[in-house]
Amino acid sequence: MEIQSAFNTGVQGFQQAQDDANQAAASIAESTSVGPEDFAQGQEANDGTVDQNTQSGDLSSLNQSIVDLKVAEFQAKASAEVIKTADDILGTLLDVSV
Repeated sequence: MEIQSAFNTGVQGFQQAQDDANQAAASIAESTSVGPEDFAQGQEANDGTVDQNTQSGDLSSLNQSIVDLKVAEFQAKASAEVIKTADDILGTLLDVSV
């Protein structure tokens, strides 16, 4: 495997992780958003919203979005390790050739 290819793979993986994290975060924000009318009604509206979301399956969608966000975090960490390893290999190759 070429060093440039390893760098590209790491960068592409990192970009994909960023896209996945943004999508999961947007989904979480959408699932948990509170409208202005909910502020006026207080805790009762909050309790009703939680009950409604639980019954409608929105809670499982929220859980899936949180899992997707965590997966994106691990993907970003793995991609960063690929980039770091490619950098270390390149440094070793330069040290050996000098």
